[in-house]
Amino acid sequence: MAAVLEFADVTVRRGQATLLDEVSWTVEEDERWVVLGPNGAGKTTLLQVAAAQLHPTSGVAGILEEVLGTVDVFELRPRIGLTSAALADRLPRHEKVHDVVVSASYGVVGRWREDYDDLDHERARDLLAEVRADHLVDRTFGTLSEGERKRVQIARALMTDPELLLLDEPAAGLDLGGREDLVSTLSVLAMDPDSPATVLVSHHVEEIPPGFSHALLLREGAVVAAGLLDHVLTEENLAATFGMPLVLTQEDGRWAARRRTRARSDPYR
Repeated sequence: MAAVLEFADVTVRRGQATLLDEVSWTVEEDERWVVLGPNGAGKTTLLQVAAAQLHPTSGVAGILEEVLGTVDVFELRPRIGLTSAALADRLPRHEKVHDVVVSASYGVVGRWREDYDDLDHERARDLLAEVRADHLVDRTFGTLSEGERKRVQIARALMTDPELLLLDEPAAGLDLGGREDLVSTLSVLAMDPDSPATVLVSHHVEEIPPGFSHALLLREGAVVAAGLLDHVLTEENLAATFGMPLVLTQEDGRWAARRRTRARSDPYR
């Protein structure tokens, strides 16, 4: 099975700061990965490289069997679906939801004079239904709740039938209900064998949807652990990633973590 991402010693530096430190990582086309780590761990930088938005300072970044630095990124990027806060800020608030989604066919933000055929419009409607946002089709993007906007952005990211789907903190800013609704939507996508390889960036294990198969843990730009979710997501690895002792639990396919409290008899409590 072909790898959609194949990083070898990928390093990103900005001035004196090392944002990614010799990251080696492979994502196969049938895998769903979650990337976890604290603020400043390099998660968003990793996703920018994976989205062909940022070139590594050193190392080799293979994306969809192409190598960054040897390929026209403007031909590569349409093969990648991406949701991020930066992209969301560019979406016109006055535009109808249907147009926000269908305009991804041309890789543009905001409809202008593009001509879309019936298949484009049908696909946009089908994708909105898939993420349970079809009832929003005639609403303007600016009138949606944060959770509704997240679902519309996912539909837009899927519009070009991408080979790789990258989700940068999709649950950020959501309340409990919005987060759970989004996790449910992402779980349905993850369990669909026709969905593209997916990488989800998050700070919280509670946001890992059922159906995700692998995890990459980052701290200070370096890999703490990577591999199958059940093998990688341990209290020891999470403690090393977040720099504190943690209690990890799993129930009904969902994870939760909290700081471990010391026993009352502990003199250092």
